[in-house]
Amino acid sequence: MAGVIAKGRFVLGEEVHAFEQEFAAYCQVRFGVGVGNGTDALHLALRAVGVGVGDEVITVSHTAVATVAAIEMAGATPVLVDIDPVFYTLDPGRLESAIGRRTKAVIAVHLYGQPVDLDAVQEITRRHGIKLIEDCAQAHGARWSGRRVGSFGDAACFSFYPTKNLGALGDGGMVVTNDEATAERLRLLRQYGWAERDVSSLAGFNSRLDELQAAVLRVKLRDLDKDNAERNRKALVYSEAFQGSGLTLPSPRPHGEHAFHLYVVRAAHRDSLRGSLREKGVEARVHYPVPIHAQPAYKRLAARPLPETERAAREVLSLPMYPELDAEDQAKVIAAVVRSSR
Repeated sequence: MAGVIAKGRFVLGEEVHAFEQEFAAYCQVRFGVGVGNGTDALHLALRAVGVGVGDEVITVSHTAVATVAAIEMAGATPVLVDIDPVFYTLDPGRLESAIGRRTKAVIAVHLYGQPVDLDAVQEITRRHGIKLIEDCAQAHGARWSGRRVGSFGDAACFSFYPTKNLGALGDGGMVVTNDEATAERLRLLRQYGWAERDVSSLAGFNSRLDELQAAVLRVKLRDLDKDNAERNRKALVYSEAFQGSGLTLPSPRPHGEHAFHLYVVRAAHRDSLRGSLREKGVEARVHYPVPIHAQPAYKRLAARPLPETERAAREVLSLPMYPELDAEDQAKVIAAVVRSSR
């Protein structure tokens, strides 16, 4: 950070360029384009692959609102489908029936760090000739069949919000892709459509990753795999301790490598469990308590039944999970959960 300050260039400089190259290489793709945040990454990725007014984009309701907000920012209409009841990600069996003549893209959300079944989803999108966008905001470093998530879609979007597996000291995001034309269009879209300064070759936006955040992220990227391994170790400790507790535990998908952004259990008595944990000094969160199609701003999108989404919203609970969680504190969480689950 001191080096950036000394140079005096704070937006789209050497650090951003270097981080774009390093993170793209980490994701096993050719190009990275830094943007202001993860929502902008989704919005600009959609526009870069040709999504616009009159198009439909299929995704899930069990996700952060940002996924759906980005679709509408691009001028398209979100079409919401149900999730798999075990892995909480887009159910490929529900995807095909939602595809219509206006479908232009699918956003596959790798939720909680769990990869989507990319083999099944990619087969469907390729057969129908529609674009695949990966929402990797919670899945930095996760893998599918040995490859990093983010290397499968026409474009993939990452958030570097401070709570993410790779987090900045503020907002930040990136789109990665193997397609040079998509990368070039993204560079134009993120800064007013400028191919040269002050000349807009297309109507663009203002969404730039700044130099200070890129400098921080370059350093933190070196420890991402180590931190993810630590998350997996802590997840294993939790899962071994909770055997026989009556909780439904997270189940890594076959062929997938979970990044454990969150450790999510489910319980029929979720709300009472959460209250009991709070009384014992353990803060547990719900991701996500209100499905997007049930929120006031998006009730108009509730076009089809989403029973697994609604059941998950009633039952899921995220326990403390981060690489620095020490053994003593994790033991306190485990003890509180076991006592509260009896």
